[in-house]
Amino acid sequence: MRTTALGSGFGAGTKLLKKFVRFARGADTLTVAEKVYSIAAFLAIVTTFLLVMSVQSVRLQTTYRHMHASSAAAAINVGRINALIYAIVMESRGIYMTADRARMKQFADGLLRRNRELAEAVKNMEKNIGKEEAELFSSFRQRIQQFIDFRQELVRRGVEISSAAAREWGDNDANRSVRSKLNSDIEALERIYQQRAREADDLANDNRYAAAYLFALGLAALMLAALNVVVMRSSIVGALSEITQATDRIAQGDVKSEVPHLGRHDEIGHLARAVQNFRDAVSRIFELEELELGTAQARDAAMTERDKFNDKYQAKKWQLSAAINSIPQGLIMLDGKAGVVAMNTNYRKIYDLPETIQPGSATLEDILQHRVESGLFSGDVTKYVAAVLDRIARREPTSYEIVLNDDRIIKIYERPMDGGGWVSVQEDVTEQRQRQRILERMERFLATIIENVAEGIIAKDARNLRYVFVNKAAEKMIGMSRGEIIGKTARELFSAEAAELIERRDKQLLAQKQQLEPIIDTIDNPARGRRVISARRVQIGGAGEESHMFVTMVEDRTEKMVAAA
Repeated sequence: MRTTALGSGFGAGTKLLKKFVRFARGADTLTVAEKVYSIAAFLAIVTTFLLVMSVQSVRLQTTYRHMHASSAAAAINVGRINALIYAIVMESRGIYMTADRARMKQFADGLLRRNRELAEAVKNMEKNIGKEEAELFSSFRQRIQQFIDFRQELVRRGVEISSAAAREWGDNDANRSVRSKLNSDIEALERIYQQRAREADDLANDNRYAAAYLFALGLAALMLAALNVVVMRSSIVGALSEITQATDRIAQGDVKSEVPHLGRHDEIGHLARAVQNFRDAVSRIFELEELELGTAQARDAAMTERDKFNDKYQAKKWQLSAAINSIPQGLIMLDGKAGVVAMNTNYRKIYDLPETIQPGSATLEDILQHRVESGLFSGDVTKYVAAVLDRIARREPTSYEIVLNDDRIIKIYERPMDGGGWVSVQEDVTEQRQRQRILERMERFLATIIENVAEGIIAKDARNLRYVFVNKAAEKMIGMSRGEIIGKTARELFSAEAAELIERRDKQLLAQKQQLEPIIDTIDNPARGRRVISARRVQIGGAGEESHMFVTMVEDRTEKMVAAA
């Protein structure tokens, strides 16, 4: 049974693919439903890519703001500390060069105040210190404290003893050595923050590419939405309006007029051919009515013939009703006074209309009153009908969505018809919207899980072997931040030996599609040294696809191997 079902599904898919190929070559082989659902499927795919790129853009912007703010704040603090050190040295020279106690007291107070400002500046700078400069900053902070203590002792000697004693304490090689080391530390910190600023600029460039991708995807989504409206108007609403006009002309006695869209192979074509049969039947009835029979026998025969064609008329009328009911969307036609001309079964199902509401006798107001009683409409019936009549009078086509009181979402396309009529195609899109929301929640759920699993997750673009994603666990294992990893190849991050091993594993994965059994490798990590890792890898997508990626699940077993030894 399973083999039979698979064969049947494959055959249906092949048949649909052939229809799309013929449609692309200019043949009108697709039904209205296939056109609309195909556009909706492409729109969902583009929306999914748009969501993924939005998440990527937000992540890049957040990282850029953090790096830019931290490097800027650190650079400002380094400059302030350098300036304070220079100011303290100047105050110290003031103590050296004056023998006046009052004058010396002013310099001493200024030096002590600068000492406090220097200590506060170092404390503020510590808030923006990263892992890469933590060791350097620790020694720098100790030298700053030595510098502050040294200058406080200098003040004490100058105030309590003399300026000569202060000079003897401050103007020596030990003091100059501390100053020289402080200058070296400050220069090293400045180089680190300059490098961080350059990395932030590189990240800003990446974000510009993400913005370009977002714009392209948004434009594609807009074009698909516009295409959907065009297809609905040209394939359904416009065609139904033209067929309705032809039906009105036939009902008024114009049986010579042409019925449009007879050559179409979809539901509209079936409807047009049913209207043509209806026209032929009406034409024949008119011909019978115009005959002047000279005898009662001839008249009886003509009446019999007319009854026969009346039966055919009723049959064709039933065919017309069946064609309308075959349309997958709900459909209702109104005349210029909002009287119901026709409606199909799907429209009745949407609003659960009773059999007492029938075309020809019911009005739009009757339908709205029933919806009020059944709880599916809570607006002002009179105003709603007046708005529809106004759109009919102004011949104003429109499309919009409404939410019923039972939380169903209905997509509505309206188009006025020649002669004062109005046609509305309505579709229940509740399930479609629910699937979209479920998909969005699932994507957020998966992102949260991947980010917080203990196993390292690494994704690479299979086309250029550049890293495109790492989770927190992978950052810790590699010993680098995401900003240092993403966008680079293995040869830019690891030693030549380690990079060659990684690329060899990539080629193995290309050959065998998946590597679900773990492989144990020893790799030289530039940040953490020689590590023993266990890796499982899978391949997503195929060659030539933008989504072709390698996903690696990594476990660091170094500590386990050491413990086992």
